[in-house]
Amino acid sequence: MRKKSWSILMLLILLVSSVLYGCGGNESSSGEGSDSKDSGDPKVLIFGRGGDSVALDPAAVTDGESFKVTKNIFETLVEFGEQDTEPNPGLAEEWKVSEDGLTYTFTLREGVKFQDGTDFNADAVVKNFERWMNGNEEAFYYYKSMFGGFKGDEGHVINEVKAVDENTVEFVLKRPQAPFLKNIAMSPFAIVSPKALDELGDKLGEAPTDAGTGPFKFKEWKRNDKIVLVKNEDYWNKDLPKLDQVVFKSIPENSARLNALVSGEIDLADGINPSDAAQVEGNDQLQLFERPSMNVGYLGLTSTRKPFDNPKVRQAINYAINKQEIIDAFFEGRAEVAKNPMPPVIGGYNDALEGYEYNPEKAKELLAEAGLEDGFEMELWAMPVPRPYMPDGQKVAEAIQADLEEVGVKAKIVSYEWATYLEKARNGEADAFLLGWTGDNGDADNFLYVLLDKDNIGSNNYTYYSNDELHDLLIAAQSETDQAKREEMYKQAQEIIHEDAPWVPLAHSTPLLAGSAAVKNFQPHPTGSDFLGAVDME
Repeated sequence: MRKKSWSILMLLILLVSSVLYGCGGNESSSGEGSDSKDSGDPKVLIFGRGGDSVALDPAAVTDGESFKVTKNIFETLVEFGEQDTEPNPGLAEEWKVSEDGLTYTFTLREGVKFQDGTDFNADAVVKNFERWMNGNEEAFYYYKSMFGGFKGDEGHVINEVKAVDENTVEFVLKRPQAPFLKNIAMSPFAIVSPKALDELGDKLGEAPTDAGTGPFKFKEWKRNDKIVLVKNEDYWNKDLPKLDQVVFKSIPENSARLNALVSGEIDLADGINPSDAAQVEGNDQLQLFERPSMNVGYLGLTSTRKPFDNPKVRQAINYAINKQEIIDAFFEGRAEVAKNPMPPVIGGYNDALEGYEYNPEKAKELLAEAGLEDGFEMELWAMPVPRPYMPDGQKVAEAIQADLEEVGVKAKIVSYEWATYLEKARNGEADAFLLGWTGDNGDADNFLYVLLDKDNIGSNNYTYYSNDELHDLLIAAQSETDQAKREEMYKQAQEIIHEDAPWVPLAHSTPLLAGSAAVKNFQPHPTGSDFLGAVDME
């Protein structure tokens, strides 16, 4: 009898322990099964994503997984609309532009403090821009891409940034730059506390503690696992944030991420496979989100590496790949075939241009003209993480590999950890690589100049493609303030790029996310950087 009683007691202890384990911890999801609303427990949003951030210094990174986090710690002078790329007030409440387009005067929002308690003011803005202007390509890739280099460089657009008074800052440009407002609204140009810059130095990217003005503060980072942000109690907008904590959880496999959402382990899941959309829509405990499309997935052909230094070879690869088959197999109808390096939603898109059709015989003919009638061997780099423009890099690479085999090209698929993949590709080490781009600001300049101009070789121009005629056209388009004229220039630019074929543009996707039905006010942004300050949990 005592033995039976002891067994019952042990069973009860195990059951109670199990319940306590399931409910304990600050990282538990606030979704289905949570009683946070009734108990007063902290509201926690767990955001599942495909990969970890590279770093958390917004000016020093180029990857979307980093910006997902920094967007909620730091803020920019100008902000985009909730689901568009129109300039709106941010840390600057208003601005004026001189008639010649050379001077921008910003009136700053008063009463804003950095999370370390210091004041946000004009001096802070100046210090941040001087940090970037006096930097180099190794540190600030995006600054070079968007502003034509650094202080002292011939193409550098910004002549001077000065504090007029505590709440007024003035930018003087060397030449007009049509997308200037949209450029400074981009996540890389968020303003960091001068005190944090001085005290954290190189550690800013690893732990930006109390460094921003945003709705959330950095708390913890466990590499390849999670980044934890907590509510900024002193945020200047007293109505925000709604959440007490945000956890960015790395779950590389799309299917595993969806399973974590279904089980209640996470509340939001990025990178939902198009094939899983019906499952989400059929579950009344979940909701499906479509991110407004503003992206391109592509195969880059490094033009400084043989045989891709020959345009005929690059054209042949374009003809060899069956883009429609790739979209049918991996995008489930949630993408369209790409023919240009920018999506149709961007002003200046050249719809009249005819894309490369799938034509293996034409590919073989061009290879023969290039002296490669017997084909050649190459490496094909496959992305190790799912991205909005590339749901499954490995499978897309396998499909391309099979297409290339048909025209005599033997492609060996290789891959690396994400940060290493980006670094090695940026250094020109790949023969051909899968990659993509989600637009930062909704302007054609952000695709064509940033990704394919010679100024950005070694930063965002991973193919090392260079064309002087294209460069002159893109700089002229930057400096032109008449939008209709700009768009005509960009259409001409796409014709040049099409002929030179440094890429195989593959797809413009409609990225999918899914969330618990408990998630409220989530607005996926076309840039891929989502502001979570207004998100709430029921």
